[in-house]
Amino acid sequence: MARPIWTGTLSFGLLNVPIRLMSGERRNDLHFRMLDQRSNTPVRYERVNADTGEEVPWKDIVKAFEYQKGSYVVLEEEDIKNAASDAHETVEIDTFVDAGEIAPAYFEKPYVLLPAKKAEKGYVLLRETLKKTGKVGIARVVIRTREYLAAVMPQGDALVLNLLRYQSEIVHAEDFDLPGKSTSEYRISPREMDMAKDLIASMSSKWKPGDYRDDFRDKLRKAIEKRLKSKGVTTTIDDEDDHAPENATTNVVDFMALLKKSLGAKTRTPAKKTITKKAATKKVAAKKSPAKAGASRKSPATRRKAG
Repeated sequence: MARPIWTGTLSFGLLNVPIRLMSGERRNDLHFRMLDQRSNTPVRYERVNADTGEEVPWKDIVKAFEYQKGSYVVLEEEDIKNAASDAHETVEIDTFVDAGEIAPAYFEKPYVLLPAKKAEKGYVLLRETLKKTGKVGIARVVIRTREYLAAVMPQGDALVLNLLRYQSEIVHAEDFDLPGKSTSEYRISPREMDMAKDLIASMSSKWKPGDYRDDFRDKLRKAIEKRLKSKGVTTTIDDEDDHAPENATTNVVDFMALLKKSLGAKTRTPAKKTITKKAATKKVAAKKSPAKAGASRKSPATRRKAG
């Protein structure tokens, strides 16, 4: 079984669900090394000083931002750490929206949220409520050193966390010169529309992702195997022993009381409110919450808004 990226908490209102964040994708890319064809020896990438031509060791390399052509400002490691949110290992849901409101272009990368040991009740409670209401949770999550916007949504028996692109990262269709006039302006007749509908209906079926394969990868792998046989080359792959650690956090918590507290304190903050008001509301709610196992952890005082 794969190792979790981190173990932490899924938080909404005053409820906290201990979780493990697991990768939701499997990369099947074939990786290649560049060789010198004269001797079949690997070609290395080296960190070379542009002026002296000498190789630079990692300890002497710093990160810099080019603010204009040829001009850089050097950043310290502390600058990068301070820019990251303090909410590490927490998926904190800010609000809930209708699932159909998020355009497909916003979805970037999936992760699977697994409940920690004895944390199934809160996990199932959120999952089934999202299914019945047709809502998804909009959250912020820190993975490694970067904070992301994310959508928490039900998928079968799982809660899936999909990283979202910010609005500033989306190229909108309106930015292009598209044919936006009525069908009559393009001399499309009602008969042609009917025929197109009939064609689509005749070609329609249920979505079965297992029916599709990466043909390019399969053919390339066969070519690799053929080359291996012709050259008489063998190779071995060492598989790492992979066991996920168990999280000992318990699930002994009064969910009904916390739900009532969350609703009473109005901890769900509409998008129109300022970050300062939102932080103040959550601090008040945290003070009112009962001191029981699984009670809410404090959230960061401020969060930056999505672009």
